[in-house]
Amino acid sequence: MKVDILTLFPEVFEPILTTSIIGRARKKKLVEINVLNLRDWTKDKHKTVDDKPFGGGPGMVMKVEIVDRAIEDLRTKDSLIVLLTPQGEKFNQKMAERISKLKHLILICGHYEGFDERVRQLVCMEISIGDYVLTGGEIPAMAVVDAVTRLIPGVIEAESLKDESFNSNLLEFPQYTRPEEYKDMAVPKVLLSGDHAKIKKWRGEQALKRTKLRRADLLKPVRLHQ
Repeated sequence: MKVDILTLFPEVFEPILTTSIIGRARKKKLVEINVLNLRDWTKDKHKTVDDKPFGGGPGMVMKVEIVDRAIEDLRTKDSLIVLLTPQGEKFNQKMAERISKLKHLILICGHYEGFDERVRQLVCMEISIGDYVLTGGEIPAMAVVDAVTRLIPGVIEAESLKDESFNSNLLEFPQYTRPEEYKDMAVPKVLLSGDHAKIKKWRGEQALKRTKLRRADLLKPVRLHQ
C-alpha cells in the first residue's frame, strides 16, 4: 500500500512514521508512506497557500488551486483521496479495515480556518476522528495511518488482531501478566487454570460485560465462545 500525506507541516510526522509498528512496516516495504509539503505546489516566490476569506471573517483559508495541483500530480486510478475534517464521516475500525485493502491513499491535512469549499469537490470522501476541533489535520492523519497500517497483511500477526477491541463489535477482554498478585490485586484464577475452553468462555463473557458497561452503543447480536 502507498500513502501520500499532504500537509504544511511535514516535520511533525517524522517521530510517528519512523518508530514502532509503522517504522518496521516501512522497513519491510509493506507500506510506502510519503509526507509531502503542499507549498511545493505553489507558483509564487512566497509559496502562498492561503488567503483571506471572501465575505470577511477571521483567519485564512487554504487555496483550492494548491490542493488541486497536488492531487493531479499524485492521483492514480487506484487512489482514495481523503480530506481530514471535523465535518467528515466518523473514522472507525470498519473503515480502517476497508482502507487497508486499497492500493493508494492520499490524505489531505487542513490548517488555519480550513479549505476553500471547492476542495471538497476534488476528494473521494471526508474523514473525522471525533467531534472536536484540532489545529490541523496532521494528528487525524497520523491516527488514520496508524490504524490502517497495522491491518496490512504481514505488519502484525493475524492472531494478535483477532481479539482486539471493536472486532465483532466488542471491546477487548481484560489481559494480565506476571506477577499473579500485586497490592492485593489478583489475576482471575480461570486464567491460571490451563483450561483453554474455560478461558475462552471467560474472555467472551468479559468482553461482552465490558462492552455493555462502557460502549453499549456498539452492541448487536453476538455469539459468545462456548
